[in-house]
Amino acid sequence: MLRFAGFELDQRRAELRDADGSPVRLRPKTFDMLYLFAANAGRIVSKQELMEAIWPNIHVGEDSLFQCIREIRTALGDEERSLIKVVSGRGYMFDAEVTGAPADLVVQTESVSTATKEERTTAPSAEMHAAPAARQQSFRGLRGWAAIVMSFCAILGLAAAAPGIAPNLIFSRKPPVVMVMPIAAANSDAQSASMAGNVTERLSDGLARIDTIRVVTSRTKPATALLAGVSASVVDADFLVNGELQRSPNAWTLEARMTDTATGEVKWTTSVSVGTDEIETSVQQSRLAAGLGHELALRINASLYPDARGIALNSPADNAKVVVEQAVASINQTTRERFATAQVMLENALTEEPDNVDLQVTLAALQTRGIQMVWYGPVEMTASETRARSLLERALHAKPRYLPGLEAYCRFLTATNNFVESLVACARVLNLDPWNGGALYQLGLTQLQLGRTEDALATFKQADGFDTPAVSRWTWKIGIGWAYLMLGRNDEAVEWIKKSIAITPASGRPYLLLAAALQRAGHPDEAKAALAKGMALRPNSTALNVRPPDRNASPAFVEASLGIVQTMVDVGLPRN
Repeated sequence: MLRFAGFELDQRRAELRDADGSPVRLRPKTFDMLYLFAANAGRIVSKQELMEAIWPNIHVGEDSLFQCIREIRTALGDEERSLIKVVSGRGYMFDAEVTGAPADLVVQTESVSTATKEERTTAPSAEMHAAPAARQQSFRGLRGWAAIVMSFCAILGLAAAAPGIAPNLIFSRKPPVVMVMPIAAANSDAQSASMAGNVTERLSDGLARIDTIRVVTSRTKPATALLAGVSASVVDADFLVNGELQRSPNAWTLEARMTDTATGEVKWTTSVSVGTDEIETSVQQSRLAAGLGHELALRINASLYPDARGIALNSPADNAKVVVEQAVASINQTTRERFATAQVMLENALTEEPDNVDLQVTLAALQTRGIQMVWYGPVEMTASETRARSLLERALHAKPRYLPGLEAYCRFLTATNNFVESLVACARVLNLDPWNGGALYQLGLTQLQLGRTEDALATFKQADGFDTPAVSRWTWKIGIGWAYLMLGRNDEAVEWIKKSIAITPASGRPYLLLAAALQRAGHPDEAKAALAKGMALRPNSTALNVRPPDRNASPAFVEASLGIVQTMVDVGLPRN
């Protein structure tokens, strides 16, 4: 048992408890990292040491390390970064008086059971289970911890297919295994070979973060012609993912497929293209891996809940699908009238099918949109928040790892300023789809409003690096611009807000932010022109309805927001 700063860290129960003795939830790897810090208090621990200990034999990017550290700081309330200190150029130091001694560790060397995996995915915790006595082994110190977390860091697998074939991919209780083969370079040159290798590595690293599957990689590139005949006994995997990377003058194109190793049948194919103009090579690699990985993650998740009811055309379930499709089209591009029509349509459909999870999630997402657009009166607003939360909680009770439900819940909690809950909900989405740009954007908004502006900027930039789904890219670009504006880096704010407007010019808010950034950057005439465009798109905008709600927001965020709104007023925004 380790004690510090009013907290208890119980290794045997894998539990962090606060001053009241209440458990504080942490993901397994986040708990492991906190224990490493506490066991090495007062000593500088390098990034390399941390990554080798927490992710042994797996190559992951530094964003995984940063995410764990952000989660630890949130759990400890270390917003001032007084407990986990950055030592420039050297690493991190846990600066707290720690009492107690690290316990001997009991490590499970067998595969994690399905029940344990489900518990971790449904409600992230740090629960560990003991292995038989013959497999127990004690470890002490930082290096010893590498063996402790090894059984948790490579747990992946695949149950992926396009929606039309998902019912054919119902797996056994044991998580299936997918082998990621080295991507082949169609062009025989060093640049293509290097690019293919880096994309393979990034794809494998991302898949390794998905809680519900197990992944292995192959260092040997098999001949493409042999893939269809490879058996599961040879590769020790249920599925193979492989592809070829083609270089053209202005783009890279990745053609990929997933093969059933038992039958040689190709279950799913996709094509991802990334332009090379004005984009760094590392970003090209990231977007190629993310484009493939994001689609793969969605299909993995869809296969967790195959619909085996044998739906017939024109059945109630088929009608619900049509209603959902029509309503989804109204969520992002809607007028107040279309919004009301979609809400009635979904409510009627739910009356016929009250347990339909997709209808529940879609109605909650629509109501979240109404909350964001302030299309409800004060009484309706409260009722709609309660209704949306209830729908999402029902949906997630039925399908606790269903990505559409988790995404909608992440967005709802951010939109209603429930920021602490939002951090957890958005992290659950990223545990199932590490490339999910929508969840990253919502996470960035949450961090921004909690006063963690630097963290928010890093999260928005991560989303921009993945660019998945590309249709939402304007959101994280405006997020980057907003964060820069909050940090007083006005020229950079102008650049990113303009990039967002270039993609989606029909929204008024970005123009208002741009007006504030231009004014602060010393361009008053351009600021007035931007404000005029914003007012034309949002003619009723005032200082009172432009500023974000401050409920549960940090004082630093509220103060900075008021300053930005005042700058808009200085340019010409009406006060009320």
